[in-house]
Amino acid sequence: MPMDGVMLGFIARELNDKLVDGRVDRVIQPEKDEIHLLIRAKSVNQRLVISASPNAARVHLSQHSKTGPMEPPMFCMLLRKHLGGGRVMGVKRIAGDRILEIEISALSELGDVVSRTIVVEIMGRHSNIILRAEDGRIIDAVRHVGDDISRVRHVLPGLPYAYPPSQGKLDPDHATAGEIAQRLIETGGKLDKAIGSAIAGFSPQAAREACARIGMDGSDLVSSIDADAAGQALFDYLANLPALGPCVVNLTEDGAPADVYPFPQLHQPFVQYNEYPDGPSAALDAYFYERDRRDRMNQRAASLARTIKNHIERCEKKIAIQNDALASAARMEEYRQCGELIQANLYRLKKGQAAAEVENFYSEACEPISIPMDVSLSPEQNAQRYFKLYQKARGARILAAEQKAKAEQELEYLEQMEDDLRKCTDAQGLSELRAMLVASGHVRQQATRVKPRKEAPSQPMKFISSDGIEIEVGKNALQNDRLTMGARGDELWLHAQKMPGSHVIVHSDTVPETTLNEAAMLAAYYSKGVRSAQVPIDATLRRYIKKPGSTPAGFVIYTHQRTLYITPDEAAVRRIKCVRE
Repeated sequence: MPMDGVMLGFIARELNDKLVDGRVDRVIQPEKDEIHLLIRAKSVNQRLVISASPNAARVHLSQHSKTGPMEPPMFCMLLRKHLGGGRVMGVKRIAGDRILEIEISALSELGDVVSRTIVVEIMGRHSNIILRAEDGRIIDAVRHVGDDISRVRHVLPGLPYAYPPSQGKLDPDHATAGEIAQRLIETGGKLDKAIGSAIAGFSPQAAREACARIGMDGSDLVSSIDADAAGQALFDYLANLPALGPCVVNLTEDGAPADVYPFPQLHQPFVQYNEYPDGPSAALDAYFYERDRRDRMNQRAASLARTIKNHIERCEKKIAIQNDALASAARMEEYRQCGELIQANLYRLKKGQAAAEVENFYSEACEPISIPMDVSLSPEQNAQRYFKLYQKARGARILAAEQKAKAEQELEYLEQMEDDLRKCTDAQGLSELRAMLVASGHVRQQATRVKPRKEAPSQPMKFISSDGIEIEVGKNALQNDRLTMGARGDELWLHAQKMPGSHVIVHSDTVPETTLNEAAMLAAYYSKGVRSAQVPIDATLRRYIKKPGSTPAGFVIYTHQRTLYITPDEAAVRRIKCVRE
């Protein structure tokens, strides 16, 4: 239950405690649906993340920074105008539901003190971030909602702000035990579903946990239990809810974050989890950061992936066509021999013959052969016709071979780009990939009025082996070049044999067997053969690596290699300590 009303209540209390009277120093909009407020509060610099992403809507403090675009979006400029230098007056959850309000006192253009409110609505794909004026008027929002989206509620600049339609649920902060009991009776059905339908902000997981906390079975029917006792137990639970903790992130079997909760879940007794005693923001930051980064990277890479796939299919079709051309050109020797046989027997042939019956002196037995002839042409002209067919087939073979070689080289390059895109983990790496594809003519240069920011080169992945030795793994062709060409001559270099993949450098002049196997596993996993049963991995010293001139990024030749055969294993890769992704 990442961001239901229960979790939002914990977040609201934490933010109100840490941010009140804090000064808004900066406003950044790194994504179209995400705002970062840099707030100086209680002598600490805090970064408040507010996201309306359909898959990761949330509000929390974060330790991870993001860079905004060179040209800030209009909503970002508006927030800077209205909130810059303002003071946080309070943070509250509305009616126990998934709506959070952050009130900020700032100065107007005339220097008057005015109140501005950031309203964060966390409602899946309908999530929104709204800036509201003191009189309740909407100044602007991340997502505008008009008639084309909703006929019930509009969110547009200048309109009065209205809360989403009420579902008639009880406010958990003000409901009495009697009201809860009465609502449970009215709702009926299973207890856990009745709790979710009766109390605002309770997701199915929160309702099941409430049942576990009050010692009742959520699958029991409300009609079969003491509703008054259940109402009183729920009232006491809601009153003690803020004191529960610490926040936890549940883990999958391989240790990846699976879900986040404001306190350990009794209804999930066998789930492994990590505790975050510093507060819900730390847990949400740990849960959402990697997931959101991966989702946004996939979204940004989707168009590049489609482009690369289309070019790969085009190259494969081109190679198939050239193969057909080469197959048809295989008859060129037959055409030459027919022409020469007719030429050698001109004295015996006459115009109008449908076929030339001659001895085939290209065969040891000199058996008779019948050569089709055009009856409208003379024997001499028929010979010349076969010679022309020979020349045409010969030219086609040479051209088809050249075109096939170019297509195969382009296909190899595109497959390398496709593999690099799979390994891309940050915006810098994605920009480098796009730049390479623009340079090769596979992607159009994006037109922009803003001069692009010169970014630092992206960094390869860094691992520490079981022996404590540093291993670096390139994520794209440019990184491969920089990594390999910058390594020392006595350092070990590894790469998947005859397939796209990462260059791997072991930064040590002596490589124990364990480190060698781990480096080979990384080379196999970060190659096109990641799903193969066995991947041949070549290993040699950096001094035996050469990069021929005028070759594309990442292309090298090497000697003195030994080959290891590795079965890629994701679990084995996860066990290798990663210090930089």
